[in-house]
Amino acid sequence: MQENRKNIIGILGGIASGKSTVARELAKRGCVVIDADKIAKQLLLSKNVKKQIRDKFGRGVFDDAGRINKKKLAKAVFSSVKTVKAINAIIHPMVLEKTEELIKEYNRRPAVKAIVLDMPLLAEVGWNKKCDKLIFVRCDDRIRLKRAQKKGVLKQNELKKRENFQISLDKKADMAQYIVENNDLSELIRQIEKLFPALIS
Repeated sequence: MQENRKNIIGILGGIASGKSTVARELAKRGCVVIDADKIAKQLLLSKNVKKQIRDKFGRGVFDDAGRINKKKLAKAVFSSVKTVKAINAIIHPMVLEKTEELIKEYNRRPAVKAIVLDMPLLAEVGWNKKCDKLIFVRCDDRIRLKRAQKKGVLKQNELKKRENFQISLDKKADMAQYIVENNDLSELIRQIEKLFPALIS
């Protein structure tokens, strides 16, 4: 084990459970967050990725200016196991490569207390095995749905439909050493405060 190696903390949970909120709270305490969604969004702007998506999903997922329409792409992707695998095969290897680079870079920074992976499909791509600590974010379905709708993201049937392509929440909870409840922000912050010493040790 390298002397300067930081703990890698993975965050598991359902859609709109508040994984990014947990990541932000850990960042406030001196951790650095690798946001896989942000990396993926940047990749969607590259010519190479656009070409692969056009070849696989057709011109219908692009707008008139030649940009990828994320809502149309999501609709095309979450229609079958085959299409979910197809988009993952295009995007994930590049996201994971960038993540590896960032982990190396952050390990060299003395001020960084730990590295947090905010990665929606963390367990699905096997990266739970790369984490030293795993936190599962539990949240009532009713609250998750409300949050997803507030963001203009999903209706109830779409939430379930997307999660059917993922490892079940029960299995993810079983993988984690720590479970935090995120139905109330102030209560969540208290839980993270209490957990934090164990996460970085």
